[in-house]
Amino acid sequence: MIYLDHAATTPLDPRVRDAMLPFLNENWGNPSSIHQHGQRARHAVDSARETIATELHCQPREIIFTSGGTEADNLALRGVMRAGGATTGHLITTTIEHHAVLHTAEDLEKDGFEVTYLPVDKHGLVTVEQVEAAIRTDTKLVSVMLANNEVGTIEPIRDIGKILQKRRERGETAPLLHTDAVQGAGAINLDVRHLKVDLLSLSAHKCYGPKGIGCLFVKHGVQLRPMQTGGGQEHHQRAGTEHVTGIVGFAAALQSASEARETEAARQTELRDYFIVQLQKEIAGTQLLGHPTQRLPNNICMSFAGIESESLLLRLDLAGICASSGSACTSGALEPSHVLLAMGIGTEAAHSAIRFTLGKNTTKEELDTTVKEIKKITGELRQLNDKTD
Repeated sequence: MIYLDHAATTPLDPRVRDAMLPFLNENWGNPSSIHQHGQRARHAVDSARETIATELHCQPREIIFTSGGTEADNLALRGVMRAGGATTGHLITTTIEHHAVLHTAEDLEKDGFEVTYLPVDKHGLVTVEQVEAAIRTDTKLVSVMLANNEVGTIEPIRDIGKILQKRRERGETAPLLHTDAVQGAGAINLDVRHLKVDLLSLSAHKCYGPKGIGCLFVKHGVQLRPMQTGGGQEHHQRAGTEHVTGIVGFAAALQSASEARETEAARQTELRDYFIVQLQKEIAGTQLLGHPTQRLPNNICMSFAGIESESLLLRLDLAGICASSGSACTSGALEPSHVLLAMGIGTEAAHSAIRFTLGKNTTKEELDTTVKEIKKITGELRQLNDKTD
């Protein structure tokens, strides 16, 4: 099996599993309990929070654990826009965000909030100038993803943060800045001070951690309205008994990914560029989608002219090669990718797009095998199409 769908999810790192096991077996207490079982669990949660805070260069109290990236995005948008019981306000986002952001923005619109959806260029990039031009006196939040999950384009988050900081210093309207950094773990520097963000979403299973756990960084002083009420967990920002095992695994995974980030990013970038060259050299009608260089180290999004992506994916799967046609959250959808359409990619090309995402165990030999198999499959499918026509 050749697995080239790491943007959808990653396998659990053995070291992460080993860190989690004690909290599935002997240390199964509730962190809110005062007895020793509960206090061992509380210590584990606190320790994990400190580890993640260290990786993000923030304070432990600024980390809110969630069930994953989707909940973190929801909490960021709804929490800021509804802070203080507000029922009106303006949000700025982009047309290529993950649906966790876009659907939340659409829901806020139904409730009376106003949203500006910024367009992107052919590479999937939004500019600082676009963001600044869209700011109004009632703008509360700007939400722009750190890196796109489908085409891998890295957005200018730090530059946007600088502009907002300068506006704040001049006494002008300066909304808060949120970034969905789910695809950035292990690939991009997640120092929130460097990025100059006020809120940042993460998910463990994108960096070799467990599914069902994520977090939202919320800068101290930012007002947030909770979405869940009940107990006082997570500094009264997210009620519910903490997922201790997942939290421990999340911290171990993020720490491991951060330690290996520079060397692994360089290795994957080299493999990525090699794969792109080989695909374009061996297979006619290929087009790289997304920014040619300002992209995630592991992301290759390619369209194959005249080929339906679903047909190619099924044939690849039969050959033992796993890839995808876009976000795993929208697999099975008949509509072309909203990201590709927003980039101005035609419907036909969008329907022929395949996303390959490398991982820390991906080898050059696996990529050579994949190129060979794609060349064979596309040749057969094109011959079949010619006969049908």
